Amino acid sequence: MSEFSCIALTDAKQMVDAGEAVIADIRDPQSFAAGHLAGAINLTNDNVPEFIERAAGKPVLVFCYHGVSSQGAGRYLAEQGLNPVHSVDGGMVAWAQHFPDDLEQSV
Repeated sequence: MSEFSCIALTDAKQMVDAGEAVIADIRDPQSFAAGHLAGAINLTNDNVPEFIERAAGKPVLVFCYHGVSSQGAGRYLAEQGLNPVHSVDGGMVAWAQHFPDDLEQSV
């Protein structure tokens, strides 16, 4: 059975630093381009099937702006068979406040 949960920012940071998760960023393309985590995928309705294939068998971290919309997206991804899936509490706003050096911009 697929597992979904919300995860604390510090726990997500450990997973990112260890390279243990596939990162889904569900914010709009402009916000994603302005600042996102290295290796993050800007998940949209258009690329969900490809993302699910790529993330199969790996932990998934889902980011949105504040950690609210990512909960619904995370539950959906878990229902599609990804396991485990975590919504990151506080989203990219909290990440940018606590770990600004981790963000990169799209060219």
